[in-house]
Amino acid sequence: MRVSIALYFVTLSFRTVRFNSCLQREEITTFKAMIRRLFFVGVIFQFSFLNAQEVEVSNFDGMKMRSIGPAGMSGRVTAIDVVQSNTNVIYAGTASGGIWQSDNAGLSWRPVFDKQPIQSIGAVSVQQSNPSVIWAGTGEGNPRNSHSSGAGIYKSIDGGRTWTLMGLEKTKTIHRIIIDRDDPD
Repeated sequence: MRVSIALYFVTLSFRTVRFNSCLQREEITTFKAMIRRLFFVGVIFQFSFLNAQEVEVSNFDGMKMRSIGPAGMSGRVTAIDVVQSNTNVIYAGTASGGIWQSDNAGLSWRPVFDKQPIQSIGAVSVQQSNPSVIWAGTGEGNPRNSHSSGAGIYKSIDGGRTWTLMGLEKTKTIHRIIIDRDDPD
């Protein structure tokens, strides 16, 4: 029944175009191609429901919601750094979800920047000579269709447990932090 209604609509549309002498030949050809595509998509859409698998929802009753780290609601990862002397320790900064730390090479994550007034991260850098020191630049450096501005640069001297605002409060995006390996201060 649905297919026959769609065919009737397409036939009616072609008749309308054929009798409309105001349209250019290219417009009619373009319109016909568009109707053909719409019809094809409609047919595919209808057949996809006929072949869809049924899912037994009760199979998921034992599952519990859990945080899977920076890929969850906190948005896209905008910055990442690894402690080179212990590659299990990873810091990931997100566009709107702060900084996340993993101590097991990314198997699990915990937020370490949640108590700060800004959650948009543009850069994360670990001081490799002293991995307890982490710098965080706020403000996403690659804005897309949504953007959260930053409010300065932060420093942690205890592996991300506490943070101190170090300045640049009026800076809206800090996209890169380079730590001098000879003079990290």
